[in-house]
Order: sequence, then structure tokens, then C-alpha cells
Amino acid sequence: MRGDSDDDLMTTSEAAALLRSSRQHVVDLCERGALPFVRVGTHRRIARADVLAMLRPELTRDQLKSLWLHRAVAGRLVADPDNVLADATENLHRLQRVHPDGMAAMWLERWRQVLDAGAEAVLEVLTSRSRDAADLRQNSPFAGVLPEGTRQAVLAAFAERWRRERMA
Repeated sequence: MRGDSDDDLMTTSEAAALLRSSRQHVVDLCERGALPFVRVGTHRRIARADVLAMLRPELTRDQLKSLWLHRAVAGRLVADPDNVLADATENLHRLQRVHPDGMAAMWLERWRQVLDAGAEAVLEVLTSRSRDAADLRQNSPFAGVLPEGTRQAVLAAFAERWRRERMA
């Protein structure tokens, strides 16, 4: 558990409210070892940081790198939404012709729905740390949207940040 004081500890009911789940689900997570807890008397107490970590799952290195690249795409999208969305739509149609079946087709259909929902929905997927957004970005229609120099600069900045965080 990461919390050091009682102020950081939550009841299972409080954790359930934060997770938008049932109290029993939180108890089950604790019993399976998926959610660390301590006993205070007969009651379970859970560190707020551990509950928040479940809401903001850790991403793999590749998923983080993709997130950084897609956040750069988001910057271009807010500066020039019509052209960026047009490029993504064109890429999407090309990808759908190449992958008419299977899992790739499913993810591409999801992208079509996001693109059809407009710039705000696209920005959410491009910048979100959610597991769903991370999975969706693995089949991105935004290839070629970033100029190569910008893409290389983002990758270099990510690599440096990754190296520094691992050394800390």
C-alpha cells in the first residue's frame, strides 16, 4: 500500500463510489490481491492512491509512445481541424479497403464512429490514457498527419523522458 497516513485510507464503500462499482466488487478485488489493503480492526482500508491507480491504468512503453505521438496530432487537429480530419478519413478508407475483415476491421469501424462524432470526440481518443483509447490508437488513421521532423522530435523527447524517469 502506498499511503502513509490514515487520511490516505478509504473504506471499501468509498473506494466503490470512486470506482463506480459495488462494495462487494471492491472486496473481491481486495481478496484476489488486485487491490492492496490493510486491516484496521476488522475493516479493510484501501489507499486512495491504489484506487486512483485502477482508474488510471499504467500504459506500456509502446502505448505511452503512441500517446505522445497522438497528443502531437491533437495539437495539429486543434490548429487545422478540417484538413487533419480529412486526412484521417482518407487514411481510414484506405485502411478499410486493405482490412475488410477481422479485428483490424473492428477497430477501424470504431475509428469511423469517432471521426463521424467530430473533433471533440477525436481529441478525447487522441489524448486519453484510458485502456480503450490506448487500444484504439494501435490502429490509428493518423499516419502521415505529423510532418516527419515533428514526429522525430516527439519520439526523441519521449525517449529522453522515458530514460530520465527510469533512472530516477
